[in-house]
Amino acid sequence: MKLIGIICSLLLSLSAFCQSRMIEQLKKGKAQHIVVYGTSLSSGGNGKAWMDVVSACIEDRFGNNLVSYTLAGKGGMWSVWGVKNFEDSVIAKKPDAVFIEFGMNDAFKEYGTSVALAKLNLEYMIDRVRLYSDSCDIFLQVMNMPIGKSATFRPDLSAYYAMYRDVAREKGVMLIDHYANWQTILDQGEETFRQYVPDGLHPNKKGGEKVIAPKILEFLNLSVKDK
Repeated sequence: MKLIGIICSLLLSLSAFCQSRMIEQLKKGKAQHIVVYGTSLSSGGNGKAWMDVVSACIEDRFGNNLVSYTLAGKGGMWSVWGVKNFEDSVIAKKPDAVFIEFGMNDAFKEYGTSVALAKLNLEYMIDRVRLYSDSCDIFLQVMNMPIGKSATFRPDLSAYYAMYRDVAREKGVMLIDHYANWQTILDQGEETFRQYVPDGLHPNKKGGEKVIAPKILEFLNLSVKDK
């Protein structure tokens, strides 16, 4: 919890990139449920690493028991799976905010998912959330780059990430783009990068806590109130 406090306290008075409805509701003391949907980068222990920090900072800012979250994604999955399972995995959870990332595995060459198909799938998920509730926040995420063997399986990843950026702009949804922060770490050398992404693909707990979570909190313009 000491690390969480340090991270939160560093996020002071940053210019807001957005003002989400979720944050507005939290300010009013209304409980909010977040559904995180995507690949192994945001499911299981990998997703828990950064969502625990995000939820803890939200509670520190707005009070206990106001935020809950579900990690609804699955390792190895991509947007075709995402569309097929969207009703049960996302809509049925009655979210107030949804985080979506499938770019990493849509780019996996063996799955044969074109950028055009990945875009259609992403747009479907956005439209389905809006049909469910026009007050539900939608956050698209551009995640890290892979290195080594994992990168060779995803030779066109940059095109899928560019599509996420385009769709966020076209659809008017929020984009949390982690790529530049990961590039800064990679520029320090592979050895440094692997301290955060040991297998060349999945950020570890350190990566989740020190790279992913702070970017989300910065985007939401969250900081801990002085006590």
